[in-house]
Amino acid sequence: MALSPRVRRLISKQGNPIPRSLDSLTRQGDEAPLDKTGMASEQVEAIWRATRKLYRGGMSPAVSLCLRRHGEIMLNRSIGFADPDSQRIMTPDTPVCLFSASKVVAAMMIHHLAETGQLDLDDPVTRYLPKYGQNGKGRTTIRHLLTHQAGIPRPQEEVTPEILYRPQEITDILCAAKPAGLNSQAYHAVTAGFILGNIAEAITGEDLNATLDRVIRKPMGMKYFTFGKTGPERAMDVSTGLPMKLVDIFLSYAVGGTIDEVVEVTNDDRFQDIIVPAGNLYATAEEASRFFQMLLDQGQYNGQQIFKPETVARALEPAWHRPRFDRTLMLPLNFSSGFMLGNRGMGMFGPGAPKAFGHLGFISIYCWADPQRALSGALLTTGKGVVGPHLPSLFSLQHTINKHTRLKNA
Repeated sequence: MALSPRVRRLISKQGNPIPRSLDSLTRQGDEAPLDKTGMASEQVEAIWRATRKLYRGGMSPAVSLCLRRHGEIMLNRSIGFADPDSQRIMTPDTPVCLFSASKVVAAMMIHHLAETGQLDLDDPVTRYLPKYGQNGKGRTTIRHLLTHQAGIPRPQEEVTPEILYRPQEITDILCAAKPAGLNSQAYHAVTAGFILGNIAEAITGEDLNATLDRVIRKPMGMKYFTFGKTGPERAMDVSTGLPMKLVDIFLSYAVGGTIDEVVEVTNDDRFQDIIVPAGNLYATAEEASRFFQMLLDQGQYNGQQIFKPETVARALEPAWHRPRFDRTLMLPLNFSSGFMLGNRGMGMFGPGAPKAFGHLGFISIYCWADPQRALSGALLTTGKGVVGPHLPSLFSLQHTINKHTRLKNA
């Protein structure tokens, strides 16, 4: 059923009507000849039609999608406004905050330190951050943090999203916290990232961006792919969706603030001056896809071994044999040491993608790879809303991507 203009405006909050033709809002980046991707033009266009339908739902001022198949870019396009207020057009070269999808990058920095023999995932956190051992957390290991089993899914005292501007204060609160359910799975939205970042900095003597520059960003030729430090070129986030008190209560429980509060904080220029290891890596969809393609290629990029194959395998090894019920997100989920993993049937990365790995970001951001499809991809959106008409279109897009990219012998 078509939505009335009034309801569509209430949902989108963009202030910019969606035109009948999207051509003026669409930009296309470099795409490989289709014969190199093993795709037919009808298949690529079916995926793009599903992406356009997602945008027309009005839940996101901008959408950017990059898909690689067999290592070649088969689709790299964007629609909409990177900044609805100024009507700056979104392009495939516009960086977007990955929010929780940042976790995989921070995790790979930890795996790099394990690869170089500077830590072991089963080391106690206190070996590198002694003050973390307060209130019975002496048994907490680095692996506990990576697999959402550290018992600190959220600060135990009341905080607002503005505390993100004060990383040292967050670290002090977490170090003083008493763990709630060590070894039980409860998604750590931002908390574990700060402790992991502190561990990396204690070992290397440099901030996480400096390590990221050395290990990934410069060797892979990324322009952005950095925590913060992106400036006015970035896309701005917009609070969207039908207002629901229950949703805001849940998000306040899970991430420490309502949708409006999170958007206000992350659009603030101060968010560019800090490192939030679990939440403020900025990248284009192409850069995120490039990173996941490197992991799909067992750590190799353009003849360089960014990570050893055994490091990638260790990072993707399931933490347990089957999904566990997550006490924060109230869903059955399966994690590795840093990644969300696919499930049989309908999973985080669409239907029929049990071997897929990646991470979601607040709220409709997907960065992933699927060896059963020789596929790596990133779907970046700037609309932050839970309830709205985008859900059927989002599931349809996932289904369309998986349907048209499945390898015949998989």
